[in-house]
Amino acid sequence: MNRLDGKIAFISGAARGIGAETARLMVQAGAKVAIGDVTDERGRETARGLEAGGGEALYVHLDVAREEDWAHAIGATVDRFGGLDILVNNAGIILGKGIEDASLAEWHRLCGVNLTGVFLGTKTAIPALRAGGEKSAQGSSIINLSSIAGLVGSQMDPLYGMTKGGVAIFTKASALEFSRKGYRIRVNAVHPGLIETDMGMQSMAARARNLGTNDLEATRKRFLDNHPIGRLGVAGDIAKGILFLASDDSGFMTGSSLVIDGGYTAH
Repeated sequence: MNRLDGKIAFISGAARGIGAETARLMVQAGAKVAIGDVTDERGRETARGLEAGGGEALYVHLDVAREEDWAHAIGATVDRFGGLDILVNNAGIILGKGIEDASLAEWHRLCGVNLTGVFLGTKTAIPALRAGGEKSAQGSSIINLSSIAGLVGSQMDPLYGMTKGGVAIFTKASALEFSRKGYRIRVNAVHPGLIETDMGMQSMAARARNLGTNDLEATRKRFLDNHPIGRLGVAGDIAKGILFLASDDSGFMTGSSLVIDGGYTAH
């Protein structure tokens, strides 16, 4: 189940957190993995760890808002491994500010990573993914990281939710476009809830600040109370969902949204 033997994957924002855990699981499942990030030393360390575990890995510097970085990253992946079968648009940032408090510069940076990064990653990878898709019974696969904030309103970070809602719709629209053009590229989105990563903890701290308190434990309890499953998520919970969407086991899925949130949006 969920095997990726012989597959080649590229994951953005994969120096740590969900991206790094996804890379680890993909290598375990038989894939060759390239990871891109702006934190070079951490990214190289992650790649070395994957190789030390017996996998084939590559790290490339990637600012997802720069078209030339994407061209270099995908080109380096194809040169090293011979193709591309899977793209995970994982890189993302939060803002943690309300509409009245956010500056235009902060909005542009948020859009640069969360929206422009997904557009450029998808656009740049299309030729390689098309070629890879022709060799697979289930086609190649793009997995975009959205959020539960892209499904329901976020009173604490509405601008982040705006970008993640854009990712959700782009996922559906690009799946339809590729189908219309006859490209064998499936496109699906993952919508994580609050995950105990560095970014998740930033979100919790922003929530505490916006509530007028620095009491992280009280804020954590409020989050827990809204999770019917009884715990917060960890990186592996999301990485396993990404692995499924990357594998041929999800071959009948495109334009779909996989919500992994411990029941948060079931309310």
